[in-house]
Amino acid sequence: MIDPQWRARCVLGFASVLAIVPASAQTFPSKPVRIVVGVPPGGTNDTAARTLAVPLTTALGQPVIVENKPGGGQVIATEYVTRAPADGHTLFLAGFTLLANVVTRPKLPYDTFKDLTGVACISSDAIAVSVHPALPAKNLKELIALARAKPGELSYASAGQGFPAHFAAELLKSTTKIDLLHVPYQGGGPSAVAVVGGHNPVLFSTIPTVINHAASGRLRILAVTSAKRSPLLPDAPTIAESGLPGFDFTSVFGSFVRSTTPKDALTRLSNEVLAALNQDNVKKTLMRDGSVPLPLGPVEFDQLLHVKLEQIRKIVKEADIKLN
Repeated sequence: MIDPQWRARCVLGFASVLAIVPASAQTFPSKPVRIVVGVPPGGTNDTAARTLAVPLTTALGQPVIVENKPGGGQVIATEYVTRAPADGHTLFLAGFTLLANVVTRPKLPYDTFKDLTGVACISSDAIAVSVHPALPAKNLKELIALARAKPGELSYASAGQGFPAHFAAELLKSTTKIDLLHVPYQGGGPSAVAVVGGHNPVLFSTIPTVINHAASGRLRILAVTSAKRSPLLPDAPTIAESGLPGFDFTSVFGSFVRSTTPKDALTRLSNEVLAALNQDNVKKTLMRDGSVPLPLGPVEFDQLLHVKLEQIRKIVKEADIKLN
């Protein structure tokens, strides 16, 4: 016969185990989620983060807060994320600079692809090639011919060294074997103003930077760097259409977490980010800032990142790009 006291102890013990299980296996998320961006408030990456934070707050049932960690070419923000708890509650939004740092900064305080893993791709950005209207080049072929006739005499303006526009220009230079002098400015706005003012004849920039200038006749858009025409500039041909088949340069922007984040948290975050990208207001905000939504899950995003990394590596080697 079973001892009644022993039976009672067993029942109490089993009940205590059941009480503990929910506390030790809490569903994600169990606290506020932080979205870290490596830029100051107000930039396009910051705007994207704040736009996504709204639907993510509703979907996750926890506050989603944007934290700005600018400086150091986004190294500060990246290191901050790689040192955060690997529980899915710290989401990092980054793109081109994250990849460029892998190639151009040999002594990073983290291992990008070992310490981080992609959650979801968010968007893709093309670069526009524009010229001052006084330049006798009505299309990209004419610009290339002009540059070949005057090697080293034409300069192009960009938002700064190491930015996507800089890399796009260097890729065009190496592909066509032309010689253009790079003049970096402190941002896309100043670079466009410089070309409008006649200080530089050629401009490589994000699409929103040139739309108004082109509409008013102050700049002439020759081409975009993406493989397909941009929905933001449907009348502008691609570089591939302009005589350079296969030319394709875009920067990608996406979300990341620590690589050791539990799979259930990673999956939940990925699903919710992708769902948010289907919302009209999110799409409109991204498009307004020059980004074309590109919703990709972790596997496809990882494949794309490695393709982009190899392209950046090739450009850096051929153009001998060095960043401080």
